[in-house]
Amino acid sequence: MNRLKLTSCMAPNADGFVTSLAQYLAIQLVRPIESCLDIPWQDREKAFDSGDIQICWICGLPYIWKVDKPAPQVELLATPVLKASRYKNAPVYYSDVVVHKDSQLFSFADLEGMRWSYNEPLSHSGAYVVRDHLASMGKDCSYFGKVIESGAHQNSIQMILDKQVDASAIDSWVLELELIKNPQLASQLRIIETLGPSSFPPWMISKQVPAELRRKIRNILTKMHLDPMGRSILNKVEISHFAATEDRDYDPIRKMAQNAEKIEWAVT
Repeated sequence: MNRLKLTSCMAPNADGFVTSLAQYLAIQLVRPIESCLDIPWQDREKAFDSGDIQICWICGLPYIWKVDKPAPQVELLATPVLKASRYKNAPVYYSDVVVHKDSQLFSFADLEGMRWSYNEPLSHSGAYVVRDHLASMGKDCSYFGKVIESGAHQNSIQMILDKQVDASAIDSWVLELELIKNPQLASQLRIIETLGPSSFPPWMISKQVPAELRRKIRNILTKMHLDPMGRSILNKVEISHFAATEDRDYDPIRKMAQNAEKIEWAVT
């Protein structure tokens, strides 16, 4: 296997990091690595599933669906750990329930009958974690007055700013990066509830990649924060380091998904 391909199914505001990571791995491995970000994320995932792309950064929900299949052809590689103190040096993140600063909503209990947006129906941070929360309350998506699929967390944020919807659950890391990019957002949005923690989206690798090369890539990632070049790349996106996570670290996602699937999730 001469050229490796690497991609991401994460929010677009992480694409610069993905490109830099591909370049870093290419330098460390002394071999070409192509970052594949010029096609829709759905096509990237299909290419990873087919083996055309060998390394992929993906939500924890599709991760468990892929590895829980009989004889999976992919495996866990490593997982980013975020820098902020709220994550307690663990590979986790949250879903922050966000409203407009002028809103009269102050808790999840206030959202009954309100307009809700979410990024994608198969997203853990935007949809499944909310379904899990509703199921735990003995409710379903009819709890909201209207449910709208926005297509991306950033779109949901904009819909809140434009007052087209009342609230949305936003991936806490995506929100952090948006606040760094647009500091004025801090005075326009307000977090009223936090769902989680959830296991952070992992990097996966195809078993088509030889075992020794997979081990080498995992080792480079987990030691990346010790290298000045690697540290600089991680700092730009508020990542502390990569953790050598294990499949059992994603059992919380499995449990939340089972609970979430007890209720329907319909767009109105």
